[in-house]
Amino acid sequence: MNRVIIDYHNVTSDLMNSIKKQYPYGYSDEDMIVFRNSRKEIIKAIEVTHDDTDYLVKVSKRLALHLDNLNDEIEEIDLADNTLSEVD
Repeated sequence: MNRVIIDYHNVTSDLMNSIKKQYPYGYSDEDMIVFRNSRKEIIKAIEVTHDDTDYLVKVSKRLALHLDNLNDEIEEIDLADNTLSEVD
């Protein structure tokens, strides 16, 4: 199995869907892996398995916002589906 450290900017839509599946209620500090990179900077990341690769996705405010927006879109779709079902 491959291991890759990836920044949020390089996350594909398939990988984002895997993140959403593995962390359906979001992630917390307990889910994060903290390490230092070669420049001695502290990096926080979440571990995501997708296909044959284990990813460490660097956590940022942008990732959190993107996941929140994805949640909002899913809730809107669910509400629309429920409304249609009730009309029928």
